[in-house]
Amino acid sequence: MKLLTGTSTRLPLAGVLRLGRPPEIWFKPALSVVVAVAPPNLALLVLGRLDLAMYTMAGSLCALYAHNRPYAARARALAWVVLGMLGGLATALVAASLTASAVVLVTGGSLLAAVQKVLCDATRIGPPGNVVLTFISSAALFAPQSLAQIPGHLAPAAAAGAWAWLVGMAPGLLRPHGPERRATAAALDAVAAYVETAGTRGSGGPSAPGGARAQATAATAAAAVQAARQSLYSAGRPAETRRALERLVVRAEVALAAPADADPGLLRTWARQVRGNRPVPEVDDVAGLGGELASPSRPLWRRLGPLAPLAVRTALGCALAGYASLALGIGRPYWALVTAASLYQANLTLTWGRGVQRVVGNLLGVLLFAALVPLAHTGEVALVLCCLALNFGAEALIGRNYWLGSVCVTPMALLITEFTGFQEPGRLITERVVDTLVGALVGLIAAVAVPDRAWQRVVRTERTAPRTLAATGRSQGRPHPDQRTGSDTTEGVRP
Repeated sequence: MKLLTGTSTRLPLAGVLRLGRPPEIWFKPALSVVVAVAPPNLALLVLGRLDLAMYTMAGSLCALYAHNRPYAARARALAWVVLGMLGGLATALVAASLTASAVVLVTGGSLLAAVQKVLCDATRIGPPGNVVLTFISSAALFAPQSLAQIPGHLAPAAAAGAWAWLVGMAPGLLRPHGPERRATAAALDAVAAYVETAGTRGSGGPSAPGGARAQATAATAAAAVQAARQSLYSAGRPAETRRALERLVVRAEVALAAPADADPGLLRTWARQVRGNRPVPEVDDVAGLGGELASPSRPLWRRLGPLAPLAVRTALGCALAGYASLALGIGRPYWALVTAASLYQANLTLTWGRGVQRVVGNLLGVLLFAALVPLAHTGEVALVLCCLALNFGAEALIGRNYWLGSVCVTPMALLITEFTGFQEPGRLITERVVDTLVGALVGLIAAVAVPDRAWQRVVRTERTAPRTLAATGRSQGRPHPDQRTGSDTTEGVRP
């Protein structure tokens, strides 16, 4: 199937649901979110105030962010995430206390979702991006509220956010250089894989035997090296470990530029030695390049301008999805709004794939909810424990494919609505299915209506330009279009 949006774009089904390999540290985010969520929820359970769980969840879910960042950068990123979460929550609560008009609330939620999407992409906060923020703020828009209640609802969210910050920073006590070590090891392994396949290229280019594979491996390796560069740059003041890692990344770059002269076995040996807490291998500084491996990114205000089409697309898609849900008589239009907000990726093909994954995952998720709800309704303890198990499952599985994690995210989001009291399961399931389908359909229409012309020009240029290492983004510090990273790649928990 083809869709004309300035260029012919294929919207495939094959491969969209294929499972990938789990991330190297999949268990760390999964454990972190459980540790961040459990104490606040159990405290509310003891106090008999599970009705406040939505607010503590707002702060606790901040623990999903910044797991791949060095701890100096992670401290800043998590602090901004907590402040952003509290800002969005406060805005939503004030709006909910001032008006009961569902149309006004959907409009405000759509504008807020656009702001959250653009800021998350501009700051490159990474997975899970804007959708967790949008889920919390959109749900709060439709929670009964008064101005006098707002401080009492923001306080538990702030306390849980502070706890999530501590949970995110705690591993640094044992492995202070863990993230940059992992990034360097990943770069060395990726370049080793490219060196092993580079010799299989024929003289006929990508169509030659092994050519396409080597080309894809080169793009992956270039992206991994760039990620390692950025990780080391954001690690803060240089330490001896960081300098040793920098020299290894320079060696990876040299091997990427001249694979015929590189030893993939040595690169993999270095990668194994870098992981863990063992001493970093000492290698010679090549041509004095081990000083600064990355340059500062552009100022935030310069990154916001190119994202204007994305902001319009997000606001339009979320608003239309919410209005359609209201027209159908759905009591929770924010589910359609959040579904639309979750779709928008770097281009239409990726947006289409995310829509397919979202629909499949949510439909399977409501079936899991139907199976779990008899257990969850046996008491509040069972409800809290089910939510904790689903939190772990969602974060553990979503790195393999978005739809697989959504199978756990969907019942978790449905159970969260029951913290204020058990509800009729059939109605919840019906509303969630309808909102998912409406949000995905309307969101895709908005993506077609407001295309990203600038990104299409990049794709057209990449398709016609010579396939060199510079084209993969190495020389410009940009990932190849097929390897674009940031908040549009592997996602964390997404309600």
